[in-house]
Amino acid sequence: MDAIRTEALTKRYGKARGIEQVSLRVQQGEFFGFIGPNGAGKSTTIRTLLGLLRPTSGTAEVCGYPVGREMRPILARVGYLPSESAFYPGMRVGEVLRLSAGLRKKSCKEAAGRLCERLQLDPGRRVEELSFGNRKKVGIVCALQHDPELLILDEPTSGLDPLMQKEFFAILQERHKSGATIFLSSHILSEVQRNCGRAAIIREGRVIACDSIEALARTSARRVTLHGSAPLEGLAGIRDKKEADGIVSFLYSGEMGRLLAALAAGQVRDLTVTEPDLEEIFLHYYEGKGDVG
Repeated sequence: MDAIRTEALTKRYGKARGIEQVSLRVQQGEFFGFIGPNGAGKSTTIRTLLGLLRPTSGTAEVCGYPVGREMRPILARVGYLPSESAFYPGMRVGEVLRLSAGLRKKSCKEAAGRLCERLQLDPGRRVEELSFGNRKKVGIVCALQHDPELLILDEPTSGLDPLMQKEFFAILQERHKSGATIFLSSHILSEVQRNCGRAAIIREGRVIACDSIEALARTSARRVTLHGSAPLEGLAGIRDKKEADGIVSFLYSGEMGRLLAALAAGQVRDLTVTEPDLEEIFLHYYEGKGDVG
């Protein structure tokens, strides 16, 4: 069974763009990435999946239940972390966590305590005294403490320092190994590349690619960096060329023999040839050029 399934899901805000014809399938037990910059449609998609927004057209199922008609069993199975969390003023962190658990009619005291310890979150602090990063931690504990089968996380690491980000992803990997499905929305490509098995790229409200991380990053192009100079003018297949302080870097997808001949005719002191990272692939999609290979 799919943990998330959408067919031509569309949400419009009058004449303004929301999401258009979004079709996704996230299998149970996947660690799935949803990639796009702010404004691409990630949060709109998530809020529609959770019934917070009513779709203009299309269908969606979460944990096997149709969105909009059977939200109670969906919400019972989901842990949701919004990109920004808001809490009732005057409450302490521990009170917020108990309220969240009580809404699910569960006692999550032990789980909440373990999560607070790992994330260095003081349950006695008042929420209005917390920094943005610590408020994010409160949202993380609320989303995870009831041990949901599906985690939907919208930009979860914003505000967390690098050590807390590392601990957060360690917790997610543990949940994933125990069978949870994780849907990670992010514009930070490195965290998607390190943690996810598959990902979808959303651009201007439309999914423009969906595949394994390996397939998305697979390309015949190579990142070439040379120290020195070479007659590269007119050489087909060069893109994204940058020059500074005697270092030339570019993406190359042309014939390797011609590149080697050009390098041999120049004055090259050092040379590296590597595969482009996911960020370069992603930017290429966003430039509207399709496959970088």
